[in-house]
Amino acid sequence: MPGRRWAGALAAAVTASVLSLTGLAGQAQAADINNAKNGGFESGLSNWTCSAGSGTTVSSPVHSGSAALKATPAGQDYAQCSQSVAVKPNSTYTLSAWVQGSYTYLGVSGTGTTDVSTWTPNTTWTQLTNTFTTGASTTSVTVWTHGWYGQPAYFADDVSVFGPDGGGGGDPAPTVPATPAGLAVSGTTSSSVSLAWNAVSGATGYNVYQGGSKVQAVTGSSATVSGLTASTAYSFQVTATNSAGESAKSSAVTGTTAATSGGGGGGTVPAHAVTGYWQNFNNGATVQKISAVQSQYDIIAVAFADATSTPGAVSFTLDSAGLGGYTVDQFKADIKAKQAAGKKVVISIGGQNGTISVSDSTSAANFANSVYSLMQTYGFDGVDIDLENGLNATYMSQALRSLSAKAGSSLVITMAPQTIDMQSTSNSYFQTALNIKDILTVVNMQYYNSGSMLGCDGKVYSQGSVDFLTALACIQLQGGLDASQVGLGLPASTSGAGSGYVSPTIVNNALDCLTKLTNCGSFKPSKAYPGLRGAMTWSTNWDASAGNAWSNAVGPHVHAL
Repeated sequence: MPGRRWAGALAAAVTASVLSLTGLAGQAQAADINNAKNGGFESGLSNWTCSAGSGTTVSSPVHSGSAALKATPAGQDYAQCSQSVAVKPNSTYTLSAWVQGSYTYLGVSGTGTTDVSTWTPNTTWTQLTNTFTTGASTTSVTVWTHGWYGQPAYFADDVSVFGPDGGGGGDPAPTVPATPAGLAVSGTTSSSVSLAWNAVSGATGYNVYQGGSKVQAVTGSSATVSGLTASTAYSFQVTATNSAGESAKSSAVTGTTAATSGGGGGGTVPAHAVTGYWQNFNNGATVQKISAVQSQYDIIAVAFADATSTPGAVSFTLDSAGLGGYTVDQFKADIKAKQAAGKKVVISIGGQNGTISVSDSTSAANFANSVYSLMQTYGFDGVDIDLENGLNATYMSQALRSLSAKAGSSLVITMAPQTIDMQSTSNSYFQTALNIKDILTVVNMQYYNSGSMLGCDGKVYSQGSVDFLTALACIQLQGGLDASQVGLGLPASTSGAGSGYVSPTIVNNALDCLTKLTNCGSFKPSKAYPGLRGAMTWSTNWDASAGNAWSNAVGPHVHAL
């Protein structure tokens, strides 16, 4: 939330690199070969050179085989590992690699035409792909990966440069992967079935079949099939894929949806709602009790829960001293009073300094149990996910579904990702939102403390404008979220964030553009989304410091949509 970190240099790099994201390559032609050598790092760093000794090979995590590259940025070195690859002039090649880590880049230079690059912030294995064409006299190019300054180590595996034989040799083409084993139903709701299976060596993706028809393609060894009918049995199979082809289908499993919903996406939250974060600390903004939060706010997110020594588990301690002697009993009574007035109060997990990690089934269970305990103790209506240091889509989804099963259909689940987290459906934050779509209330992305970002039209937009809000919201609307699950998150005043504050008029214009196609900037969505949920601000305290100017202007506008 306040003081969100963002490297200015990264924004420039994003702007430069996104210019290459004009399309992904199709399948390589039959005569093409992989011209890269030791792309799976099975022979250590042979054929690779890493800057400042930043690279090594590891046995875990790997995407396939027994080894992968691990490269660690340090100081002014961003851990670039590169290889010279022989190519043919005037030829088109497909560059691909599987990577994971905060801000991992893949690119090629020396093409003789246009050098290209792409990147991802995903902390789970993600395939990066791009195409390039060599110049009339180009016989070699440099393929590279790198991380980013001040970020942790990244991993890379299965690097390939498919295209005409450049004469330098290369790794053999992959073979069709084996059939997945261990397919099982890992969870159900009234409208979805979650599946998991064993990973297959050499596979780069998996197809999910329902009743013999393909319904999903995923990169990991789990998936959730949604849009199903309650109390109905469905048959599922999976296959493994890579560039060589698709395996045979696995043995079938049957999943039966529940009779009643395991979650209702927020119970009685208004169709158009305003969310505000309430600060459980004093940072110079107006100190408030919950009872003093402006009535325009429909969802109040209490910031923040605290990490504990138990992996995945959280706790909450009211800062009574910092809040002028606010007692726990008063706090609980104020929550009940807000609820009696039709408001929802949720506990927010994370924030800029939040370090909660849900990375396995045990921590997922700890998370669900501890959040549910806080709901029972304080009367919270649900949970807000505001983790800014990465999350695991598989286990966070598992944790939230477990919480939903405990809390029932009235559970409110909100999320507050950064702009970088929602640039692609392959990002773990976006994946989590889609995984729990049937129980998700709203995603209020933070349109502040951000660098320049891509809009859904492929153009680059800078924060602080109507276009930045609408073109980035469009990614979520086109990427699978319902309009009712999309909100615009902005600071309440210039003090509420390091950058990105816009006047309430800009917020309202963006809402009009998305819901009515009026008051747009240069970007205009392809259609209107009248069901858009609304807006969010950091924070109710900073809003109060500015005389509630934000909520007095944005609140009525949202409620009148």
